Amino acid sequence: MARYHFSEFVLSPRRRVLTRDGREQPLIPRYFDLLVFLVEHRHEAVHRRDIFDRVWSDVVVSDSALSQAIRTIRRTLGDDSREPRFIRTVSRHGYRFVYDGVVEEDDEQAWPAAESARPQEPALQAPPAPVAAPAPDPFEPLLDRLTRVPTTAADDEDQREAAELLHGLGTADALARLGTRPRHAFARALLRDARWDAPRAGEVPVLAAPAPAATAWHLTALRLRRAARIAAARWAGAALGGGAAGALGGAFGGVLLAAAPTSSASAAVAPVLAVVGAACGAAGGAGVGAGLSVAEATFRSRRTIGLVAGGAVGGGLVGVVAQWLSRWTLAALVGVHLEVGGGLEGLAIGAAAGLGYAVATAFAEGGLAAPRGWRRVATAAVVGLGCAAATLALALSGRALVGGTVHLIAEASQGSQVVLTPLGRLVGEPDFGPVSAAILGTGEGLLFGAGLAFGLTRRPK
Repeated sequence: MARYHFSEFVLSPRRRVLTRDGREQPLIPRYFDLLVFLVEHRHEAVHRRDIFDRVWSDVVVSDSALSQAIRTIRRTLGDDSREPRFIRTVSRHGYRFVYDGVVEEDDEQAWPAAESARPQEPALQAPPAPVAAPAPDPFEPLLDRLTRVPTTAADDEDQREAAELLHGLGTADALARLGTRPRHAFARALLRDARWDAPRAGEVPVLAAPAPAATAWHLTALRLRRAARIAAARWAGAALGGGAAGALGGAFGGVLLAAAPTSSASAAVAPVLAVVGAACGAAGGAGVGAGLSVAEATFRSRRTIGLVAGGAVGGGLVGVVAQWLSRWTLAALVGVHLEVGGGLEGLAIGAAAGLGYAVATAFAEGGLAAPRGWRRVATAAVVGLGCAAATLALALSGRALVGGTVHLIAEASQGSQVVLTPLGRLVGEPDFGPVSAAILGTGEGLLFGAGLAFGLTRRPK
């Protein structure tokens, strides 16, 4: 493989190293990949879409993530966006690496030595220099920028750059100097968020810091504001995926019920159950998907815990709403009083979906997971199996899921064709018993989890 020599820099894709005069310049992995991509395509202006597909191929990020990456690379190269020497912004298109003296070298050749290691000419005896005035404190101007109230988007970007520069000077020293001055909670939250984009940044504790609740609030707001549009699209995708899975499961169950030897149901139950399944799946997908989207956009250092909690909260809230709405509707319209579940079931299924999603997308870093190809299929399978395990446990404990609830309502209503007793007889039970309920519940969970994951990980065009 070749390495690239431009100005005083050497870039080695094989060794994943960028040096300046022989000294390594740290870059986080995705920013290093972006610089390599721009240098490799230096004879063309690279579209932002192509950058996202190449550098962030397994996650979805906001446009600000790319702007942040370019700004960090420019700072590492000593470049100026107003008079670019290396990277030029192409309006409404993307970026281009414009340095025209790039030399491709064999990466097996010896590397240039660092300046400090090169032999130096003996210096002539010089008169003693006058005592210089103490250098100004580099932290204070940056801390002042960090604690101001931003009024424009440019101010937001300026504050984030100040946070990254403070990490470069020393995270611990920056936190100590920050102290409890006005807006220290916001500044601490921004330092915490920026540490993922600053190589060699130190830890920024939240719980052990002054005003932990305010810091956590500002941190959540920062991340949600940046990912709000993406999270909203993923919530809608999860609802669509869950609804499609519910429709498929309901239609299949209706066909199976109509075809059962002892069933009196007609083929018309298939579309009816498909509509019921689609409504339940879409509602569940919307709740769990919203919880997972918010958690994924907010949590980075405790991602698994955040996803489990987010899925549980989203599923539980939708389950409680569906539970009480179903009870009131049945009592008001048909006079049927049933102890319909929902809250506990939604919480358990949502938590299982969150755990499966966290395990399957552990590779995702710096954005919301958007696997492709076999990785997306594997993610859907893992989430589906997680939800299937949860629904199996619920069914074995006697908790009715969608199919079981439909059976209970049908039994309480005279003349209904969707009593699921014929399905129980297919597996050797005299009625719709625990075995048939467990099989049906497991299938519901598997389909719902897979559909949820497919919808959640859909990559926007």
